[in-house]
Amino acid sequence: PTTAAPTTAAPTSPAPTTPRPGSAAPRLGSVVVADAIVAADLGAETPDGFAAVTDLGFGTVEHLPPAPLVAAVAEATDAVRGTVLTVSTVTGSAERAAELLRRHPHAVAEAMEGFGVAEAAAAQAVPALEVRTVSNAVGPRDRAAWRIGEAMAALTSAFATIAPLLGTWTFDPEGTRQ
Repeated sequence: PTTAAPTTAAPTSPAPTTPRPGSAAPRLGSVVVADAIVAADLGAETPDGFAAVTDLGFGTVEHLPPAPLVAAVAEATDAVRGTVLTVSTVTGSAERAAELLRRHPHAVAEAMEGFGVAEAAAAQAVPALEVRTVSNAVGPRDRAAWRIGEAMAALTSAFATIAPLLGTWTFDPEGTRQ
């Protein structure tokens, strides 16, 4: 499978999140596994609000990693499972964070690369998996609260845990484990 670049993500707090059943909202340093990779700001602003490209009749805004792989990786790393939003501009206000969460209630993190990786993987009929660790909260920027070193250490540990699993994973065309 294809994985996103080993970088950190930000939880979509301070607004409350609704992670998938069995997962809690992520904390700083948490591992996050995307069960949906969503281009959160790919579309157009209209007088009625944001319209995703799919609403405009173009392309897609969501890729779904293979559910059995997501479950296995989440279990192996004690990760939070949920939607990881791909954005082209880092969210820097509580209002923007709340708007994204309103549109994507299962969002657990925001990042910038996942959808592009998933789109490239889909073009080659290769499954994609996005694994992140949380370095800072989405919303007003507070660089003093960032925990990039801790998040990178957690990501290193997570990848050491899942590397053997990824090395033995095979897929059928529907993306289920063989």
